[in-house]
Amino acid sequence: MTDKKNESKVITGKIGTRGAIKKGLVISDRANKTAIVEIHRLIYIPKYKRYARVHSKIAVHNPEEINAKIGDLVQIAECRRVSKTKAWIVTEIIGKGKVKSKRR
Repeated sequence: MTDKKNESKVITGKIGTRGAIKKGLVISDRANKTAIVEIHRLIYIPKYKRYARVHSKIAVHNPEEINAKIGDLVQIAECRRVSKTKAWIVTEIIGKGKVKSKRR
């Protein structure tokens, strides 16, 4: 019998993961070893009995061995606090993107 707790752990370099795993789109990779990932999801609002689209921008650690670029669809996992703003890490690139940078 496999242990569910051990299945979710992914080791990326020296940083192990725990907790939630999400998918999102890299919208910025300007900072050193950091990427900004945007996650879209639907939330239910009971008062109006409707769903609303919301998005979150999460700062994630982008290891050199993965090195995700703008437009890539990535899987991120929760990990220990890496810096003041980063508590997530890119675990794999699901799809390479063709989106151009918004920089001018």
